Amino acid sequence: MRAVVFEKFQSAPVVTEVDRPTPGPGEVLLKVAGSGACHSDVSIYAEFTADNPAGIAPPFVLGHEVSGWVEELGEGVRGVEVGSAHLVYGPIGCGRCAACSRGQDTYCENVASMPYLATGIGRDGGMAEYVTVPVRNLVPLGDADPVAAAPLSDAALTPYHAIKLALPNLAGGGRFALVVGLGGLGQIAVQILTALTGATVIATDMKPDAMERAAAAGAVTVPGGEGQVEAIRAITGGRGVDAAFDFVGAGPTIRTAQASMARQGRLTVVGIAGGAAEWSFFANPYEATLTNTYWGTLEELHEVVAMYRAGQIRPDVEKFALEDALEAYRRLEEGSLTGRAVVVPHAPVH
Repeated sequence: MRAVVFEKFQSAPVVTEVDRPTPGPGEVLLKVAGSGACHSDVSIYAEFTADNPAGIAPPFVLGHEVSGWVEELGEGVRGVEVGSAHLVYGPIGCGRCAACSRGQDTYCENVASMPYLATGIGRDGGMAEYVTVPVRNLVPLGDADPVAAAPLSDAALTPYHAIKLALPNLAGGGRFALVVGLGGLGQIAVQILTALTGATVIATDMKPDAMERAAAAGAVTVPGGEGQVEAIRAITGGRGVDAAFDFVGAGPTIRTAQASMARQGRLTVVGIAGGAAEWSFFANPYEATLTNTYWGTLEELHEVVAMYRAGQIRPDVEKFALEDALEAYRRLEEGSLTGRAVVVPHAPVH
């Protein structure tokens, strides 16, 4: 079968032939409906070295945002119908520790002993015609479109987890939320905040078209650049925002979010651009929290799918054939995509 393979560090992946996988005990074989291209993939093949923080090594098939139809059941698998559509929870932990017991494989306590972090991150992923996944990691999609759903397993789950933790800050009237960075995750974050809270959602980015899409989803937009923080604070009546979410994670975006905070607010840095935050007692609003999050839980992905099926989340996707996957990554790197790139191995792309 054809697949997008990460073969060596600091080198572009290749589209090549690999063996079709066979599901092991407790696994299923999925016929891939869609696989989202993520900046994490780019970091893996373009920036990582053998001494990488994730402890992963090539070769393996990329793709950790995966949806598909059950094609074959591995030994011992029951209760799953061949042909049914599912979204894949990407992280795979040890399955034994406290974190894994609550479906939070992202924070597995035995990660150092695991041979991979997730489907598509150390283990063969969904940028292929077929992929094997643990049956535990399947989230049913019912009759919802699985192709458009593919990015939800990261691009929606990651902001959902961060937002859910911040909901106490946004409970009550007159609250304000700030979304910094309106790429794939930021756009869905606006939709999630609008659906789950009554807060005024302020969204900021350097790209006018990105802000137009956020405004259509209910956000009040502020362009990046000079006067950005002053404009954000003016919307809040000078008080600042109660919860901010930085989906970039660069030094300037972190500083923008920090400067926009209200007392007892919460800033969650979600983006992994490597920026550093500065803190001092008198510069930080009293009792304002600075934290970070990584991905989300299996239970939360079920909740994300429920929102998708209810029409509360509408991913904006741009489809690519498997043979054009490298073009999808190229456009992701240059920032010219208007939606989340989704590779569709089994259907014509128009």
